[in-house]
Amino acid sequence: MQRFYITTPIYYVNDAPHIGHAYTTLACDALARFMRLDGRAVHFLTGTDEHGQKVEKAARDGGSEPQDFTDKVSQNFRDLARELDISNDDFIRTTEARHKACCSELWRRMAAGTAPNGESNIYLGKYAGWYAVRDEAFYGEDELTTGPDGRKRAPSGAEVEWVEEPSYFFRLSAWQDWLLDYYSTINPDFIGPNTRRNEVLSFVKQGLTDLSISRTTFSWGIPVPGDPKHIMYVWLDALSNYVSALGWPANEGDPAGLFAKFWPADLHMVGKDIVRFHTVYWPAFLKAAGLEPPRRVFAHGWWTVEGQKMSKSLGNAVKPAAMIAKYGLDPVRYFLLREVPFGQDGDFSQAAMVRRINTDLANDLGNLGQRVLSFIQKNGGAVVPQPGAFTPEDRRLLDATTALMPVLRHELGQMQAFNRALEAIFAVVADANRYVDVQAPWTLRKTDPARMATVLYVLADTIRRVAILLQPFMPQSMAKLLDQLAVPPGPGRDFARLEQALVPGTALPPPAGVFPRYQEAAT
Repeated sequence: MQRFYITTPIYYVNDAPHIGHAYTTLACDALARFMRLDGRAVHFLTGTDEHGQKVEKAARDGGSEPQDFTDKVSQNFRDLARELDISNDDFIRTTEARHKACCSELWRRMAAGTAPNGESNIYLGKYAGWYAVRDEAFYGEDELTTGPDGRKRAPSGAEVEWVEEPSYFFRLSAWQDWLLDYYSTINPDFIGPNTRRNEVLSFVKQGLTDLSISRTTFSWGIPVPGDPKHIMYVWLDALSNYVSALGWPANEGDPAGLFAKFWPADLHMVGKDIVRFHTVYWPAFLKAAGLEPPRRVFAHGWWTVEGQKMSKSLGNAVKPAAMIAKYGLDPVRYFLLREVPFGQDGDFSQAAMVRRINTDLANDLGNLGQRVLSFIQKNGGAVVPQPGAFTPEDRRLLDATTALMPVLRHELGQMQAFNRALEAIFAVVADANRYVDVQAPWTLRKTDPARMATVLYVLADTIRRVAILLQPFMPQSMAKLLDQLAVPPGPGRDFARLEQALVPGTALPPPAGVFPRYQEAAT
């Protein structure tokens, strides 16, 4: 059985979950569900990043200990997964013992190895440079801008401060040529989309400097093995979660263990602001430790709200729970993955959300299911109709659903193009609606009942196939639709059964609308 290991970034516990966190998690969930339905063994990981100077300061400012603070905030992200109906297999926290053991061993192996230039991977020195506490990242002078207040800021907008302290360094500069070869020759599909790939290539080609990977000015983190006054760089700590969650190094020699089964990861899904850490630092860390890098990293864009950047000062952050309460869970899932090309920035607006609900879901898909199943209930004895010989028009519609599988495997599995995958499915929904209008079963009821039964059968089976394919995106709604087609839960809803047609004569329950039109409540 093919396997598939997919991860979200672990979310930093410095704020309440918002639409950006939901976006990444939903995308990974849709892919994980798709791969399971397609017969793969899937491991889907999410979690929280809980160490670092910023967390320590936030806890102290709030009058609590860092562990108590992270316990509380981490739970918010578990709650988010539940609210979004996320199917993750594990939730990793960087304060867990399994993670700390992994980080320490990764450091030891990096330190024991040599860089491509023959020198040690890690050495002790002194760091002097610009550090952004908010980003937990170091920046070069050429990356900074100076604002009207005279303060220097990172590309993210975070204020930077000059830091001088003893530090261990990772000899990143020696890995530059290997990284460029990895991007171009060894694994040219490593970074997606192409815009992000080009950015990373440009950054690496400009020349890499050695990376400070320890701090001594705070204590909330994982101590460096053998030198506990140093705390590991928070990104070395955080990135290690992808292997610590698989039980490494404890199960390294176990061929049946999660690490042997699922590493290297098939896909790290991240926001575009952290692509450098995942595509430059992480593969170099792993290679230095003698481990394989992940197969692919995809960096998606950011969301604005009604044309404005989300910010605390504007108070316009969209909370997933509020969206779900207002629009419903599956419409939110659908909107976020359908509205913009995945990888580009998108804007959340009330008008766009309502348009998707009322046009795509209520008018196109919902109305198709409701009118076909209601017609069968009233005019077909409330059972799956008995079809006759299929016409070319019938075959064309059924074949269109069969032809979707290779398209979806490409768009989702290879390109992470969720919007194009949904466009392809809804093109078949549009074909089915046109087929209804052309075949006019309400007229056939009087002139050719046998043909009416065939038309209704083709439509019912098309709806079944579409519902099976849409399960990764809208699992709860499609479960309701498949229930109305009397498709039992379980293997019958897997992609392998896509062409296993409905059985004529099967009793169908009374239909109920799956996607009501959205209307603003009267004030």
